[in-house]
Amino acid sequence: MTAAFRKRLVIIACFVVAILCVVCIFLYKNNWEERSGPALNLSSASFQADGDIPAKFTCDAQGVSPALQWDAPPAETRSFALIADDPDAPTKTMVHWVLYDVPAGARSLPEGMAKDARLPDGSRQGTNDHGTIGYSGPCPTRGVTHHYFFKLYALDSTIDLQPAAGKEDLEQAMEGHILAESQLIGRFAH
Repeated sequence: MTAAFRKRLVIIACFVVAILCVVCIFLYKNNWEERSGPALNLSSASFQADGDIPAKFTCDAQGVSPALQWDAPPAETRSFALIADDPDAPTKTMVHWVLYDVPAGARSLPEGMAKDARLPDGSRQGTNDHGTIGYSGPCPTRGVTHHYFFKLYALDSTIDLQPAAGKEDLEQAMEGHILAESQLIGRFAH
């Protein structure tokens, strides 16, 4: 084998490896998008992402729900659902808010939402782990910072649940219906 022939083989091999890499990246990217779906951009005017949740929204003050807003969901969206919970709680993930059947045209939730099982726009609120309907503000053990996850789901249907359903009921009802999702994390310590 001549040196020129070996050089051509190396060039061809490098070219084939480069093409295989591009194909693998393309397949991985498409497969990832199919698994995870598009993401929404959930934010809040009440607190910054990964920032401290002001006392107003906690058990140290009024404990009102924070304002939330999001961008346009997939066109097939028929409703939204929201779960807010605290995975840092000592015994189990503590559920602070369960909300579902939020109309597909909604792009925000106002600060201080009523704590009613049925809301005027058709939304329904579930039971939190404090045994009440609607939002229950953060209230961790003194001196310990907890992370609160606000998770928004765009769904391809409305949820066939009565008002006051729990997180597990909602998660079960959403199975196979999630088109897109997003989360916003806030922190709080007394």
